[in-house]
Amino acid sequence: MLRAYRADLHIHSILSPCTEPAEMSPRAIVRRSLEAGLQVIAVCDHNSCENFPALHKAAQDAGLAALAGMEITTREEIHILGLFETEAHALEVQGVVYEHLPGRNDEKTFGCQVVVNEHEEVVSFNEKLLIGATTLPLEAVVELIHSRGGLAIASHIDREAYSIISQLGFVPPGLALDALEVSPATGLDEARRRFPGLDHLPFISSSDAHSLDGIGRSSTAFLMSAAGIGEMRLALGGKEGRKVLGVR
Repeated sequence: MLRAYRADLHIHSILSPCTEPAEMSPRAIVRRSLEAGLQVIAVCDHNSCENFPALHKAAQDAGLAALAGMEITTREEIHILGLFETEAHALEVQGVVYEHLPGRNDEKTFGCQVVVNEHEEVVSFNEKLLIGATTLPLEAVVELIHSRGGLAIASHIDREAYSIISQLGFVPPGLALDALEVSPATGLDEARRRFPGLDHLPFISSSDAHSLDGIGRSSTAFLMSAAGIGEMRLALGGKEGRKVLGVR
């Protein structure tokens, strides 16, 4: 049976050094997501998914669907969301990303990168430069995500930094993206006016929340039979009755 699912597919946790460290714990994210009326979320930290196990347990306990994900920075400094059906697939991609991620985090400059367990106890501080760019080119990142059955979505294409449009000026022909994300600052109608040559790809909107009050500020409604990557792929393609209902 098909039903509507409201999803925010781009939220950052305390693993991302640019978040509010006192706020974005897994349990707090889940609590705020429910308050915002969301049924599906994805925490996509920069170049890592190490907080997904804690998030998944918190979401599962609360009856909220949580997808494994990360926001990968390509060699061209383009942000690409990778969303995965399983934690194992996300961890495999994380392993490849880590192999191609140079640098070491400077907490005084960029902030802490906190990994927690399901009880929100600090397990470790990630020492990699998660805020940095990998040495993987755009095409390789998209191919890597797809090789583990994931969805590859170009992040916040309307922004003036770290987007495929800001860095390249266009979406390369033949690049197998599954969707384009616009930020809360740009509505769907405005995005289609600004990017008329991209109407062959589905648009979604997400919050890119770095603080609790940002969660659900923008979201996408999907008509699906369940909250999962396979169903979401069908909805993005408008197949078998599944579809994107709209953004807000």
